[in-house]
Amino acid sequence: MSIIPSFFGNQRTNVFDPFSLDIWDPFQGFPFSTGALTGQQGGGGSDAARETSQLANTRIDWKETPEAHVFRADLPGVKKEEVKVEVEEGRVLQISGERSRESEEKNDKWHRVERSSGKFLRRFRLPENAKMEEVKATMENGVLTVCIPKVEQKKPEVKSIDISGSSAA
Repeated sequence: MSIIPSFFGNQRTNVFDPFSLDIWDPFQGFPFSTGALTGQQGGGGSDAARETSQLANTRIDWKETPEAHVFRADLPGVKKEEVKVEVEEGRVLQISGERSRESEEKNDKWHRVERSSGKFLRRFRLPENAKMEEVKATMENGVLTVCIPKVEQKKPEVKSIDISGSSAA
């Protein structure tokens, strides 16, 4: 017997069960529902909403070291052939690709779909000190690393000037 009435969707078998991972989504079925954005089954969202979610779900770290700008993106299950790293005019770094969806068999019964699939795209405007012609990218163990060297900043040369004249005041 369910504690949550059927008009809430009967998503949990027992609201007091701490091990039940199914959480009631009050917005399920709406075009902007959280289920639609996360790609969970039963969400009433469009494919566009799911793809928009992928844009935001690709996690990328950007750190600046004294020598370079370093970007790291977690892309588990994505092959390097499925990822594009591009440099556009205006000092823009673009990382894009597509994570393939697992094929469905008619006899399969899915209980939960949480892994994301679809296209992803992230763009970053780089500062003036980035050497755009020397960008390097590597992919290892599902982590994409993009390294953009920085232009060496010349330290201003300081020249001492001798002061002439008499030292009597």
